[in-house]
Amino acid sequence: MAVSQSTSLPVSIFRNFTEITKMRLSVSVVFSSVAGYLLGAESLDFYVLLLLCVGGYCMVGASNVFNQIIERDLDAKMDRTKNRPIPAGRLGVTPAFILASILTLVGIFVLYIINPQTAMFGAISIFLYVSLYTPLKTRTPLSVFVGAFPGAIPFMLGWVAATNDFGIEPGTLFMIQFFWQFPHFWAIGWFLYDDYKKGGFFMLPNGRRDKGTAIQVILYSIWTVLASLIPAVGVTGKLYLTPFSAVLIGGIGVWLIYYSVRLYKQQTDKAAKQLMLVSVSYITLLQVIYVADKFIR
Repeated sequence: MAVSQSTSLPVSIFRNFTEITKMRLSVSVVFSSVAGYLLGAESLDFYVLLLLCVGGYCMVGASNVFNQIIERDLDAKMDRTKNRPIPAGRLGVTPAFILASILTLVGIFVLYIINPQTAMFGAISIFLYVSLYTPLKTRTPLSVFVGAFPGAIPFMLGWVAATNDFGIEPGTLFMIQFFWQFPHFWAIGWFLYDDYKKGGFFMLPNGRRDKGTAIQVILYSIWTVLASLIPAVGVTGKLYLTPFSAVLIGGIGVWLIYYSVRLYKQQTDKAAKQLMLVSVSYITLLQVIYVADKFIR
């Protein structure tokens, strides 16, 4: 029995760590940062890339831990979140706070080694997510707008890490991911509407699953696609997209808009869930196409 307990303890610690830092989400955010770095770097520095991955994960993980500390009582009310480490009683608030603080300090320090601007944007991301987005989720649907700012930072953060400069290029990357988050999170807010309601979260723009919300989903999907095509026009400095890649981006953009329109027509949880999956595929494929375009041309 003692051997079994000693063996399961590291597994339990690892499980709690991955759950409270939202490992899958954090890795996807780091992926965005890496894509931004590859777009901005003139030559690859794997040491900087490693620092970006470690620092980025720490910053996102810290935001998620602070978020779950603040929302622990609300998480306990929702089926989707009631088994998270804190509401399930597997992790106390004090050790969670210590973990979040360590991740914050380590993250800022590691990103500062890359350059001060990268660390600054990382710190801004944590502040906006924890101090503004998290408390606003139970007060106003505008929380999604506020949350879109820290959510859009990772893609541009990679460019800043590679160049130590903020200009039109990272600004464009920021804009793409900023617009993308609205159809993505509203789709989630739609099919998890009843569960969010238990926790008192207001995620949909008008608070209802209706055509008004669906129209806004369509509009932001269109703006996402248009923003994604701007580099093909040649007005975004060193961030450029060839005509062939622009056609590919346009193609997956039509795919995103199609499922947004489908949500408008069907207004079902199934359509919303499909849109969410398409939106994740869209931003991933976009980043892959952008990076491939740079290195192939």
